[in-house]
Amino acid sequence: MTRAAFIHSSELEKYHYPPECPFKTERAAALLKKLTSMGLLGGPDRRVVVPAPADRSVLELFHTGEYLDALQRASQGHCDIDAFYAGLGTPDTPVFLGMYEYAALAAGASLRGAELVLAGEVDVAFNPSGGYHHAHASQAAGFCYINDVVLACMSLADAGRRVLVLDIDAHHCDGVQDAFYERSDVLTMSFHEYGRGFFPGTGAVEEVGLGAGRGCSVNVPLPPGTDDEMFARVFGAVAIPVIEKFAPDVIVLELGMDCLAGDPLTDLRLTNNAYADAVGRVLDFSLPVLTVGGGGYHAENSVRGWALAWSVLIGETGETDDLSIGMGGVMLESLDWKGGLRDRILAPDDGLRRAIVPALDAVIEKITGNVFPLIGLTS
Repeated sequence: MTRAAFIHSSELEKYHYPPECPFKTERAAALLKKLTSMGLLGGPDRRVVVPAPADRSVLELFHTGEYLDALQRASQGHCDIDAFYAGLGTPDTPVFLGMYEYAALAAGASLRGAELVLAGEVDVAFNPSGGYHHAHASQAAGFCYINDVVLACMSLADAGRRVLVLDIDAHHCDGVQDAFYERSDVLTMSFHEYGRGFFPGTGAVEEVGLGAGRGCSVNVPLPPGTDDEMFARVFGAVAIPVIEKFAPDVIVLELGMDCLAGDPLTDLRLTNNAYADAVGRVLDFSLPVLTVGGGGYHAENSVRGWALAWSVLIGETGETDDLSIGMGGVMLESLDWKGGLRDRILAPDDGLRRAIVPALDAVIEKITGNVFPLIGLTS
């Protein structure tokens, strides 16, 4: 059986972004409740692990001391000019009491997952309160204050592990990419929506890394409207050969559920079946996987998507595929489908596909023709 750790602390439930902010920290507690009710946390090989906050000294391995000082002051209600220059206080980086404590604990959860992987105690670890991939060394951005993904990858790489970051989130992992842009021991691969004015504006195919890291940044920009079938096609064409060639020791997997159809901030048309299929293909490599949450601004859909992903991570897909459990959703044609977790398959929009498929083909051609050779792959 798969040895799995779900990383969560009730302390995380004390902190909340402002009510008007679309980012909801409550998703993690709701996920824990759902998994418990479905029996997906029971058994000797599954456990809930309570993390500790990351120490300041650990945070300073990536973030600057000046930035952390400004973040701590803002967390206590004292905003100053340093907070402004640190990107704090915008609609995308709201200031709220306890924000530093929350971010440090969320980072500690991802670091705890990395520790469990390094110790060989688990095959998969999941921190749904992680995935703050937009935070930079000295600046907050996109609801992100402390970059737990970077810190976890640094921990793994510093222990001699070859790390591949696979980021499936509607927004490009700019903070993570920048942190490792000139390194060859951490490869970042991001599948994200891309278009005029879409945050953060990075993640073009041409961003491939510099120096020793040239070829170790792989970006797969997705046109608005990309659906399950189109995503599966580009995932198979890019992700699978890159993972095979890079041959990582561990995969850090970000599953931002804002690629789901109906997310209020994005324009992709995936169902959670696409995520489940992608997770299954990652598991085929038989590598330890540290999974983090990320985006997802329809809270209920995000929780269900993560619950389905967890069931795949632990090898319990049979429970979620039992039609007898989810018959009500089938009969009512709601979003609930098999086992109350799998989304209904969305009817294809042929007009959208005719417009999008050529654009995706061009992306695949650019990557296989220009990026693959940088890591020794031939198209």
